Amino acid sequence: MGYTRRDFLTRVGQIGGYGAAFSAMQTLGLMSAKGEQWKAIAAAPGVGKDTKVVVLGGGMGGLVAAYEMKLLGYDVTVLEARERPGGRVWTGRKGDKVEFVDGTTQTIDWSDGNYQNMGAGRIPSTHWTILKYCRDFKIPLEIEVNTTRSSLLQNDAANGGKPVTQRKVEGDTRGHVSELLAKCVVGGALDQDFSAEDKARMLTFLNSYGDLDKANKYVGGSRGLGRAGFKVPPGAGKQVGVNDDPMDMKTLLDENAWNGLLFTEEWAQQATMMQCVGGNDAIPYAFAKQLGPIVKYSSPVTAFKRTAKGVSVTYTQGGAEKNLEAQYCIVALPFEILKKIDNDLSPAFKSVVTGSVASGSYKIAWEARRFWEQDYNIYGGLSFLSQGPSPVWYPSANLMADTGVVVCGYMEEQGTPFWDLTLDQKFAASKANMEKLHPGCGPEMKKPIYVSWRQIKYNEASWIRSWGGGRAGYNIITEADGPYYFAGDTVSNVNAWMEGAALSAKRVVQTISDKVKSA
Repeated sequence: MGYTRRDFLTRVGQIGGYGAAFSAMQTLGLMSAKGEQWKAIAAAPGVGKDTKVVVLGGGMGGLVAAYEMKLLGYDVTVLEARERPGGRVWTGRKGDKVEFVDGTTQTIDWSDGNYQNMGAGRIPSTHWTILKYCRDFKIPLEIEVNTTRSSLLQNDAANGGKPVTQRKVEGDTRGHVSELLAKCVVGGALDQDFSAEDKARMLTFLNSYGDLDKANKYVGGSRGLGRAGFKVPPGAGKQVGVNDDPMDMKTLLDENAWNGLLFTEEWAQQATMMQCVGGNDAIPYAFAKQLGPIVKYSSPVTAFKRTAKGVSVTYTQGGAEKNLEAQYCIVALPFEILKKIDNDLSPAFKSVVTGSVASGSYKIAWEARRFWEQDYNIYGGLSFLSQGPSPVWYPSANLMADTGVVVCGYMEEQGTPFWDLTLDQKFAASKANMEKLHPGCGPEMKKPIYVSWRQIKYNEASWIRSWGGGRAGYNIITEADGPYYFAGDTVSNVNAWMEGAALSAKRVVQTISDKVKSA
């Protein structure tokens, strides 16, 4: 039975992942890649004159909305419950406190200069909007090493539980998959739509992509490239590199062991990734500097209701109840917080909010000697374990320093056994998993900090998992509810990213400006 080009490429993607399919399509001249560039708001300067807007929440969605509205002349006020801007864009440093809704408090005691992005940790090169703001505000960026072939993959049920380098899994997987696909090409499994020229080009590609020998076999690297690592590394004099023996396909097909291999194939996780020098909270603080007194901190909202002229918002500040009236209200609060605030959203919108389901991810961060660099030559990137706290996220900043902050555990905990563990048990599980990857190094991990976004005051969630009513509910919440407009990554298709929050905010500003202009 023959195969069309589409069938062939589908199978390439299924077996070899996005990278293999993309490369194959490029080889056949079928695909090019292009990112979406920055789009300015189409509104005349001064369009917002004499129009008051109140923004609920000083996270990224609220800050971007307020900033763009200020540029257009709106009289805008941001009400933020915390004493800082940014919401989940939060960087922890020495002296900072992690406070849970149940009263549990942890104080960070890491060395000066060490830090951890407790929330947003990456800026993809495909996120034009956030990068444009970084450029405008002159925020220095550096590379966030999102992947390295030196990182490790580990599964208790595979390879005797011993970790394997990503280069080993990547190189051997590509080799085995390429050999299988080459057999399809040579064996005539392609129909008449796949020309002789296409076949020749594909074999050339597979030989290069999979490091095959002249017989289209993968024997651990015929070219001596060391893609999967060396049994004997090349050295001085007569020491010639000897390729490592390939892992068998059965082990490589254990998807629970090697899911981490495809982590950076996702559109938003592909290199180049970036981060702000010194911590990603540089972004919200830059917005806050531009906005100045427009942002009212320590001002949690307790209620908002419609009025004849717009909206009335009640909040507390300094122990006193206060009120603010405006023509428009941008709701940029996490839905878990919005559920607890007295409001008069219309039934359809309230149903979307109350029926939403939130995620509850966590991070456990430790300060330690940089054993991952000094002993394992791992500089940034992530290692993955298939059981327990995972991944291990190595710092990309301050390479070659004596100490650093490393994460061992960044995943969804709600609904898992991990959720029910005590704080000390969570730390013990995290350290034990680090020991699986880096034997003997667990005792060097000190001063742990556990950030559970389900328990962080004024968030009580990491990001949204689903909207009340599903996609139909999402379509509702992206529209206006009288004077109410919603912003934040929750109201975007780039959920859980700063970019989603910024794009939704710009969309709301555009919508309000169109309405103001036509009034």
